[in-house]
Amino acid sequence: MTKTPITVKGAEILQKELQQLKTIDRPKVIQAIAEARAHGDLKENAEYHAAREQQGFIEGRIKDIEGKLSFATIVDVTTVNANGKVVFGATVYVADEETGDEMIYQIVGEDEADIKYNKISFSSPMARALIGNEEGDVAKVETPGGIRFLEIVEIKYI
Repeated sequence: MTKTPITVKGAEILQKELQQLKTIDRPKVIQAIAEARAHGDLKENAEYHAAREQQGFIEGRIKDIEGKLSFATIVDVTTVNANGKVVFGATVYVADEETGDEMIYQIVGEDEADIKYNKISFSSPMARALIGNEEGDVAKVETPGGIRFLEIVEIKYI
């Protein structure tokens, strides 16, 4: 597998979740399985089956997070010398040339992307159009609704 970029904050969130799963959730489900076993017949024990299913979910998520972190390249945008260009991790203030609407986007890794929080994946069409541009440049973005022209108003590396 190839290395995938992730922001410092994104890596911290994954590490916190991993810690929670390993130190709190895993022991709790192991205890629930032990208690369900103590009730006797496992074939018809719904508590046991639910706990085992939960255990499978937790173990799968632990493996998933460990895999993501092992193939991640953590990018600290505050230390990158971007020379005023839009790069991975940058927060970009843009204005739609047609409507005048202003928007803010942070370019993040695929697992961190969440449009509700204005975080877009570096592989999205919007991010690909913005990356490499400077303040004052106009990026041409192909969207399902047609082509949009976004002027880059400001770039922050926070």
